[in-house]
Amino acid sequence: MRDAILARFDELGDRTAVVDADAAYGYRDLADETRRLGTFLAEHRVPPHDVVVLNGDFSFRSIAALLALYLNRNVLVPVVSLTDPVLATVTRSCSPRHLMRVGAEVEIEAIAGAPATGAYDSLIAAGASGLVLLSSGSTGEPKAILHDLDAIIAEKLGTRARTAGRPANILMFLLFDHIGGLNSLLGALRMGGAAIVPRRRTPEEICALIEKHKIRLLPTSPTFLNLILIGGYHREYDLSSLRLITYGTEPMPQELLARVNAAFPGVRLLQTFGTSETGISTTTSESSRSTYFRIDDANVQHRVVDGELQLKSRTQFLGYLNYPSDALTEDGWFRTGDLVEQNADGYMTVKGRATEVINVGGEKVLPLELESILLGSPLIDDCVVYGRPNAITGQSVCADVRPRGEMTRAELRRHVADFLTGKVDAFKMPTKVNLIDSVTVSERFKKKRSTP
Repeated sequence: MRDAILARFDELGDRTAVVDADAAYGYRDLADETRRLGTFLAEHRVPPHDVVVLNGDFSFRSIAALLALYLNRNVLVPVVSLTDPVLATVTRSCSPRHLMRVGAEVEIEAIAGAPATGAYDSLIAAGASGLVLLSSGSTGEPKAILHDLDAIIAEKLGTRARTAGRPANILMFLLFDHIGGLNSLLGALRMGGAAIVPRRRTPEEICALIEKHKIRLLPTSPTFLNLILIGGYHREYDLSSLRLITYGTEPMPQELLARVNAAFPGVRLLQTFGTSETGISTTTSESSRSTYFRIDDANVQHRVVDGELQLKSRTQFLGYLNYPSDALTEDGWFRTGDLVEQNADGYMTVKGRATEVINVGGEKVLPLELESILLGSPLIDDCVVYGRPNAITGQSVCADVRPRGEMTRAELRRHVADFLTGKVDAFKMPTKVNLIDSVTVSERFKKKRSTP
């Protein structure tokens, strides 16, 4: 498989593989840079199976560096934002020996730390490369999630797609250290398409790239789609080349999906689903107007237990390096933590995260339900619902709301109360409504919910 990848790149020759900062690089360029960085690893005495922290976001060189580390059978830990706390977590959890920084140039430095544990023994025995993904760390220290990178590469690149005719341009919207970002990259390479690298992940920049490169596929998140709509960038730029928008990383409110359909009437919308532990699954949406989807993937099994979606995949993680693997059931299924509802046709929709359920005096409130209803108001652009401690009920419902147009906080509170009256039970009514300029989002463009 390793030899076949570069041979195929050589075969594709001058076909564009990566567009980075307005510079276009062909597949032969990518193969040559990968070989050069392979030599660079040897010169810096980076042997197979050493753990290497790969610091950088999507770029021509970072893609080549990832491939070079894979070919060298290393365990690579991609990190976009390498802060001191993140480096401390990686050093403590993963036992890295090298830090590879990718910028205008590529630099390698040694990392002193404890010797690697037996977590990598199965990879070493199989002669395989490894991948460690870090969770978002929203509930504490990020989890270090170990994968067999050979298994992921074999699944995503093992079957050659048809590469004749017009190649596909795919935006590298999701981050370099995100399972969805890696999935987008491998999908582009599999099809012989071009990975379009944005300089900034802003709504205006992304829409400008779609117009410039006639991009047909946009992988993104519901939150980012709403930012495009709020800013009106879908009207400012020519996005008529788009044929498919895939959305994931967080649940899609039904009312927001309706807004997106209205803004992109000729574009198919597809709900995707995946986790850092099990990979990205192939899915089918019930329709572009529905949040219901099903998993149609021969490599992924799924089941729903007590309302929670559980998965088992061929590319399932090997374990956490710094947490007990209690997210796995005794029979090997991964508990996603996503609460779903199924319909009679076998499609399901994500209702929210189990960790985000608000408990009001024993009654359960799902933030997504309220957010979707509120987005049905013509006076509301965006909102986020969350729970706060309450001495009497345990928790109370709070909502941060961005109004459409000028509105005082008192006016907004009255509107929210009037709009929800008759639509939800009394215990679901927000006890506090905050007027905000914008919803806070993570670097992965997921809504950040306030925590106690």
